[in-house]
Amino acid sequence: MGIFHLATPEQWAAAQASGTVDPPSLATEGFVHCSTDDQLTGTIERHFDGIDELVLLRLHEEGLGEALRWEESRPGDPYPHLYRAIELTEVAEAIPWRRGAEEPA
Repeated sequence: MGIFHLATPEQWAAAQASGTVDPPSLATEGFVHCSTDDQLTGTIERHFDGIDELVLLRLHEEGLGEALRWEESRPGDPYPHLYRAIELTEVAEAIPWRRGAEEPA
């Protein structure tokens, strides 16, 4: 199972320049939203309507430690939340995603 954070290409470029993935949700909600590979399609459908390009950031789960918490965001469906910014070294892979293209493996 993989853990992913979804970013726009612009957000990913900004993270590469700053050294951390620091989305607005960290300031407003206190954590970074993530999804498992099984949750990706639903997350994109619910939260990225009208966005045609994303970067799926697959994270090194073993390095996230206690800052990674599994919390129910949808009834009966725990989602991974990271209670700090993501360091670039924790990004195992940045996978370009385009609406209408075949889903990533």
